[in-house]
Amino acid sequence: MHYRTLGSQGLRVSAVGYGAMGLTMAYGPTNEQEGVAAVRRAHELGVTFFDTAEIYGWGEVYGWDDRNNEALLGRAVKDFRDEVVLATKFGFERTAQGLGLNSRPDNIRKVADNSLRFLGTDHIDVLYQHRVDPDVPMEEVAGAVKELIEAGKVRHFGLSEAGPQTIRRAHAVQPVSVLQTEYSLFERDVEQLLPALEELGIGLVAYSPLGRGFITGAAKPAAEYDPTDMRTFDPRWQPGNYEKNVAAVDQLAGLAKSKGITVSQLALAWLLAQGEHIVPIPGTRSVARIEENSAAAEVTLTDSDLAAIRDILPYGGFGARYREGEVPTWD
Repeated sequence: MHYRTLGSQGLRVSAVGYGAMGLTMAYGPTNEQEGVAAVRRAHELGVTFFDTAEIYGWGEVYGWDDRNNEALLGRAVKDFRDEVVLATKFGFERTAQGLGLNSRPDNIRKVADNSLRFLGTDHIDVLYQHRVDPDVPMEEVAGAVKELIEAGKVRHFGLSEAGPQTIRRAHAVQPVSVLQTEYSLFERDVEQLLPALEELGIGLVAYSPLGRGFITGAAKPAAEYDPTDMRTFDPRWQPGNYEKNVAAVDQLAGLAKSKGITVSQLALAWLLAQGEHIVPIPGTRSVARIEENSAAAEVTLTDSDLAAIRDILPYGGFGARYREGEVPTWD
């Protein structure tokens, strides 16, 4: 495994991380033993960066598994906690309507204390604001996290799905180490933010780096997934978009085969080639997929490979990443 420093605040992690959301939600029925085994195998292979969130334990809001994701991840890493970087997030609250935003300082402090307890640790390595809260000034959000850092409860501040103005306002109060957003061969919107991140010395954590599993060669039509699986309503799986995305992945798979790697490894290696301060966090409950994803850190793509990929998907995949009205708004 290779390692990278995300941004200029000294956050050093494995070149390929692990997104834990799928351990308890969003991708069909889950199995705790299977998930714990995947996390532990990732660690054996040199993965040091594990990502979770408070909301991932709120399955009842969505009708999904309601097990606590932070607590499950904490149990999985307890024997090697000091060897890994744990990231979690605040910013939501349960309401009578289902789900709302809440980044008030008192809630940030409450969530941080809960996360410390659930993760079974005395510090959170990276604490993200999960989504920008328009009702709370960013200066107050950053100030609250700054206090947690000064208290030793948090080490690094992160933002998720934030735009350049918001990032700058936060960074002026408490240096931001990382921005997390969706980034993959299918989703390129974040590329417009890369110059600002480079200027400010902020790393990028790419979630859903395999297009929510589409860029694995194992995608099925939306109707064939379990009803609890978010891919049943993801626009990229809907008729019209689905067929075009399958054709593109088939072409990518052909290129990958010519290099003796899998299409997933090609997609992750492409992300790593976009900048030295970028780290993808693919998620899976499969030990075999963990091994496949981790090996992508060893793949080197040539200029010819990158040009071929650009010819296949010059602008990203077909279909929006969220349904209308669900896409986070960047400033």
